[in-house]
Amino acid sequence: MPPTEITRDAGTTPSWLVLVAVGALGGLLSGAFGVGGGILMVPLLITLAGMDQRRAAATSLAAIIPASVAGMLTYLANGEVDVPVGLIVAMGGVLGSVVGSRLLRRLSLPVLRWMFVALLLAAAARMLLIAPERGEDLDLSWAVGLALVAVGLGMGIASGLFGIGGGVILVPALISLFGAGDLVAKGTSLLVMLPTATMGTITNARAHLFDLRAGLVVGVAATVASFGGVAIAFWLPPDVAGIAFALLVLFSAVQLSIRAIRSGR
Repeated sequence: MPPTEITRDAGTTPSWLVLVAVGALGGLLSGAFGVGGGILMVPLLITLAGMDQRRAAATSLAAIIPASVAGMLTYLANGEVDVPVGLIVAMGGVLGSVVGSRLLRRLSLPVLRWMFVALLLAAAARMLLIAPERGEDLDLSWAVGLALVAVGLGMGIASGLFGIGGGVILVPALISLFGAGDLVAKGTSLLVMLPTATMGTITNARAHLFDLRAGLVVGVAATVASFGGVAIAFWLPPDVAGIAFALLVLFSAVQLSIRAIRSGR
């Protein structure tokens, strides 16, 4: 079978209800934590919709685009988006998303599963160790700008490879490495996801990895739910939000690990 061909578990047809539920949960996560929602949507599309890792990542990445627009505009209206920082990070993110999308078609599914689990565990550990503050701004310099481009490159690769939007990397990085406030980090992350996820989705569509029907259903549901997620972000104290995010990521990592072990057997 060619590496670019879409595969589906035998006899599995995702229902509208399942896709709407996956999108709603991903949208809530997108708005609340600025991570695009793919970190939850990918495991759910695999577990509930019967997709393989490649197809779930590509479908999730496409669904992230409208949800990120809605969430970013809400953060922007509240003054919690650093546009200059977002544009700098996006320079590396767009290039990285192309690289990640191409790797998605070449790496084996077991490798993808365990790489995704490792990424989830690393993100959870960072959020448990970080004590974010609210209202902190980021000071730009040439050195900081170059570092932001490098972070964007890594974010873009993760976006194209795992269909997660890359916010799981960018939000902890902006908070822990650059001293940004938690709300600014989330809003800026959603801004960066727009060109990054769009470029990755275009690459996936050309490779016939993108499921248009599933992506539209999940994307619409995620967009509607993202507004509630943003409201949760402003309501939760930053330390509580960080712990909740870490626990959710750990749960996803455990679920994927169990599935990877069973598949290996």
